[in-house]
Amino acid sequence: MNDVLRRGRLKVYLGAAPGVGKTYRMLDEARRRAARGADVVVGFAECHGRPRTEAMLDGLEVVARAQCAYRGGYFEEMDLPAVLARRPEVAVVDEFAHSNVPGGGRNAKRWQDIDVLLAAGIDVVTAVNVQHLASLKDVVEKITGVPQHETVPDDVVRRAQQIELIDMPPEGLRRRMAHGNIYTPEKIDAALANYFRPGNLTALRQLALLWVADRVDEALHTYRAEHAIGGVWETRERVVVALTGGPEGDTLIRRAARIADRSAGGDLLAVHVARSDGLAAGVSHASLARQRRLVEDLGGSYHSVVGDGVATALVEFARTENATQLVLGTSRRGRLERFLTGPGTGETVTELSGDIDVHRVTHERAGRGTLLPSRRRTLSTARLIAGPVTGLVLPLLLTVCLAQVRDTVNLTSEALLFLLAVVGVACIGGVTSAVIASVTASLLLNYWFIPPIGQFTLDDPNALLALGVFTVVAATVAAVVDRSLRLSRRSARATAEAETMSSLAGSIVRGGQTIPALLERTKETFGTDSAELVDQPPDHEVGSGVTTVPAGPGAFLVLRGRTLSSSERRVLAAFAAHVGSAVERAQLAEAAAEIEPVKAADRLRTALLRAVGHDLRTPLAAGWAAVTSLRGRDVEFSDEDRDELLATADESMAKLNRLLENLLDLSRLEAGVLPLNLRATSLEEVLPMALADVPDVDLRDVESIPPVLVDPPLLERVIANLAGNAARHTPAGRRVMVTASALGGRVELRVVDRGPGLPTAGRERLFEPFQRLGDTDNSTGLGLGLALARGLTEAMNGTLAPEDTPGGGLTMVVSLPLAEWADPSASTAVATPGRTP
Repeated sequence: MNDVLRRGRLKVYLGAAPGVGKTYRMLDEARRRAARGADVVVGFAECHGRPRTEAMLDGLEVVARAQCAYRGGYFEEMDLPAVLARRPEVAVVDEFAHSNVPGGGRNAKRWQDIDVLLAAGIDVVTAVNVQHLASLKDVVEKITGVPQHETVPDDVVRRAQQIELIDMPPEGLRRRMAHGNIYTPEKIDAALANYFRPGNLTALRQLALLWVADRVDEALHTYRAEHAIGGVWETRERVVVALTGGPEGDTLIRRAARIADRSAGGDLLAVHVARSDGLAAGVSHASLARQRRLVEDLGGSYHSVVGDGVATALVEFARTENATQLVLGTSRRGRLERFLTGPGTGETVTELSGDIDVHRVTHERAGRGTLLPSRRRTLSTARLIAGPVTGLVLPLLLTVCLAQVRDTVNLTSEALLFLLAVVGVACIGGVTSAVIASVTASLLLNYWFIPPIGQFTLDDPNALLALGVFTVVAATVAAVVDRSLRLSRRSARATAEAETMSSLAGSIVRGGQTIPALLERTKETFGTDSAELVDQPPDHEVGSGVTTVPAGPGAFLVLRGRTLSSSERRVLAAFAAHVGSAVERAQLAEAAAEIEPVKAADRLRTALLRAVGHDLRTPLAAGWAAVTSLRGRDVEFSDEDRDELLATADESMAKLNRLLENLLDLSRLEAGVLPLNLRATSLEEVLPMALADVPDVDLRDVESIPPVLVDPPLLERVIANLAGNAARHTPAGRRVMVTASALGGRVELRVVDRGPGLPTAGRERLFEPFQRLGDTDNSTGLGLGLALARGLTEAMNGTLAPEDTPGGGLTMVVSLPLAEWADPSASTAVATPGRTP
């Protein structure tokens, strides 16, 4: 039963570019597993005609591919039902990001097929290139200039039990290309000059290495957490810099960044600790905000945590992040202050750091006094013990000292010195210690300094009154001092809580954080092991360290890892409110996204009704008037007049027909039901018909262009619309020029006019339906031509964009995929609403 329920294991071979050897290594592993007795089948392997790779299939069982019919063509896909029926131990499935041919109940993507195999308990070995990872799609397109139409979500790849990088230096890959081991000879020169340039390959290799390194780091972090490993493993340099919000922060950040850079690209993490006992009170939020921006500019990350003590919180954070080095500023307290208040944060961190290297950096504020409140503002356990002891010992020491100078100090001065000692004890231990000190001081003052010296004077009313007043004054002063310390403590706690909430609110305003990011920040801030959002609170909390707070209707925030104090729970409640608000915003955004297509369709209908009233009525009225005149019997028309009226009627009907065709096609695009029949098509096949109505076109460099994968009638409509639009804006005596070039697996077709051109700011409005950009003449039409042209182009996996014409004018650039570079499944494309402008 366990074998039936066990989910299969996934192994992914990741490469930086085609040709690094992923399929070869994948089949090699299949042969090794089969040799060890495993039941292995090849569900799908794409060898691309490479003999050495095809040879690796010898001796392996290959499941026959399914023949999929679509729009008159046949394509091969993995036969998923056959693999499931065969039920091997291991299935080899190539092309992880491949898009399946639509129809027949097939999944849209091959990674979904693989997920079905895994759910059936079959182990799967697959391969994918880094350019197909969804998170890197835009980055790869910027590097190579080639858009990626097939992607696989990063989370799907990250869930693999094993990810193995197939690495190859750019020089080696280019040699393989030059020797014909990757592409056929006619493609080698173009590939080496475009996609396989050394710079492109180096950048793709770096992307692959960094992505895999991050996955390895995640796996290490998970392992350390599962096994409760607290020690630092110096697998990667991580430099943590502690920020207080003071002016020295900039110096510390830059020093830490230099340390990280010298450590072969180590990570830089800045952390600010907010605590409720006042250490973080008085911090400059403006300085922290500026320092946060500096950290991010230097490629680091900013963190804010809450802890009972700065030193402990810093060390715990560094250990959680597996940091290897910790950068602190030297103390801003002077020598006297350090002597009176004891060791500071730097000394404590050094003691607690263990195997973490601690750098204490000097700065211009070192030793000039602290800008923050003193850390000795709460009654810690040490002060509660030291207070009464000091209340007994300090008056005795003062008595010994005053006894030596009895002849030079009078009784008033002696009483004031004892009162000063009592106030000092109150500052250390509070009211209780002050009362002990005042009683001790009163007795010693009475015995040693009030005549008769050497005995207690209790029968003199004046002496009793003086001692009573002394005790009351000492206790009152001690109570005032103690109350001031308590109020300072509360104020500091409120300041720290406000600081934490301000940091959270600021990060939300700056970045619009997602719910997972807010949960991660909550976990980090309160130092817990996990933070999650659940629909129902836990039925019972097993053990300690589980905190549950409501986060809006039907949502609860659950933290696990440690027990939070009451003050931390108050801050957590505010965090939960922010998370609840984020949930509501996400729900509203989802609802708004669902409504947006309806609003767009409504805007389209409104614009259509406004435009149809005039632009369709004009040719209809002209044609109607011509036909009515011809049918009339009260006027005798000459043959020339009759021919002119017939021509007017014919032209008006033709114009009306074109407008209605454009409207129909545009509505089909908006609805996503425009049928496409993509096939390999040469430009010489399409251009003559497309340019038939445009007189005197300058046609250049189109004979040697390879075929493109398009729907010929639709491409003809696109070119005709663009050329007709260019002809209307080209001055008399100048010609519209059409030229083409092939680069990087795509063809760029340019339609050039010599008109007045158009400012950059207004170019996107060209492609809005019913937009004439100020034209008012009826010959302009509904303004559908360019909107339809872009929609049809994008439906064929192409792009349409305007450029400036050198010397003046506007150039429309149509980019289309080469048929020999396109995926065969692309020929089954269907226009969808998302592809329309």
